[in-house]
Amino acid sequence: MVSFFRARRPLSWLPVRTAAACGIALATLVPPLARAQAPASAVAPAVTPAAPALPPAVDAALARAKVPREALSAVVVEANGRVPPRLAYRAQAPANPASVMKLVTTYAALELLGPAFTWETPVYLDAAPQGGSLRGNVYIKGQGDPKLVVERLWLLMQRLRAQGVQVIVGDIVLDRSAFDVPPHDAGLFDGEPLRPYNAAPDALLVNYKTLAMTFLPDTQAGFARVSYEPPLSPAQLQATVPLAAPGAACGDWRAGLQADFADAARVAFQGVYPAACGERQWAVAPADPAGYAARAVEGMWRELGGRLTGSVRDGRVPAGLAPAFSVRSPALAEVVRDINKYSNNVMTQQLFLTLALQRGGVGTFDGARAVVGQWWRQRFGAAGDAPVMDNGAGLSREGRVSAQALARMLQAAWASPAMPELMASLPIVGVDGTLRRTQGRATGSAHLKTGTLRDVTAMAGYVHAASGRRYVLVALVNHANAPAARPAIEALVEWAAADTGRAD
Repeated sequence: MVSFFRARRPLSWLPVRTAAACGIALATLVPPLARAQAPASAVAPAVTPAAPALPPAVDAALARAKVPREALSAVVVEANGRVPPRLAYRAQAPANPASVMKLVTTYAALELLGPAFTWETPVYLDAAPQGGSLRGNVYIKGQGDPKLVVERLWLLMQRLRAQGVQVIVGDIVLDRSAFDVPPHDAGLFDGEPLRPYNAAPDALLVNYKTLAMTFLPDTQAGFARVSYEPPLSPAQLQATVPLAAPGAACGDWRAGLQADFADAARVAFQGVYPAACGERQWAVAPADPAGYAARAVEGMWRELGGRLTGSVRDGRVPAGLAPAFSVRSPALAEVVRDINKYSNNVMTQQLFLTLALQRGGVGTFDGARAVVGQWWRQRFGAAGDAPVMDNGAGLSREGRVSAQALARMLQAAWASPAMPELMASLPIVGVDGTLRRTQGRATGSAHLKTGTLRDVTAMAGYVHAASGRRYVLVALVNHANAPAARPAIEALVEWAAADTGRAD
């Protein structure tokens, strides 16, 4: 579901569109005679049900996958909405969209926050450094930055050293109070607590709470060197692992390592690494995710030669203390690109919670759902087809939205000032992101967000057809055998891309 791997301004909480502006943005979805008298809140649905006919290639692929036609809901409609849909099959049926739900979160954020929005991570000192020593505490206040990765944590620590701090005679205090989220069980969703996609959001999210291990074989020495990012302290990290017998195939090299991650302060390997694999990287979410930020901060500080007499602990910034400096994130447009191209769940949840933080001063899931719900009503009118949001990322069994609602949103996005940023964030078929390995007639001409769960497969976005028309395409399959239906959705994309403008 995920693959692995930057001018702050406060949210101006005005309606994203006035009624008149909504009428203009959605004008192409309303019959011409109705436009003059219908307010935005009364705009007719973008898609109306059509005869239950599917392209033959789609039907055949569903049959091969042993997935009934009724498990699919789909819409193919011109992005400008000037003509009836080419296809509207079970378009009004609510379905779980998996990671396609990220489209709702990212589009809402682009409109509500603006593509230039950034996150700040301020750093405070409660004493003046003297002779390279700070006799006091350093406070780092997390405010939801989704991309405080290793390189930017290094920059933060370098900025601290530039303040004249070499020795901290006190503590480093992490303030994570900007988010108020319930306790998180990383293994609850699918029993895979070490998978990075199960990481929980955090006001001070460091490197996605993930440890990246790089294995580099040295055949002459007979072992593979292991490097770790970020450096964690305190931790015992095994520096080498023996190589497998000469000629051993790469195969399932992760299983062959027999890794032990049970102890958050220790990484050990009981197995071997095949030299045939060459250089490989493995990203895991270590045990004790709540303590990850502290270990990463201390590890990076010591890696840069800094000394600490106290500890790294959680706490609050004292009232009235002014920041010594601040580290700024990449712009939202870049963050949205990372989210949608690579389907990063924890980054999406960070963004979702930021919507609530900017409005109410604290990031909660209830607050974020309220913000997106209000935006949907203001943007699209009646709330009957509003998405049922959980954590904003689609990593959920409860999320629901209809193909019709998503198609209408994507049509509105096409007419929105945020369209370039949203479209540029979507994986391109056969080129990059989660669709880089998908080939066919649509290669290079379809920008689509993918979604996959155990019982869901989905795609939604834009397809540039041979006729020159730009189509909105939404396809959602909910079934126990849904992943096997991916070829059916790909066939639908091919069908849309093959349109020449002639009557079918």
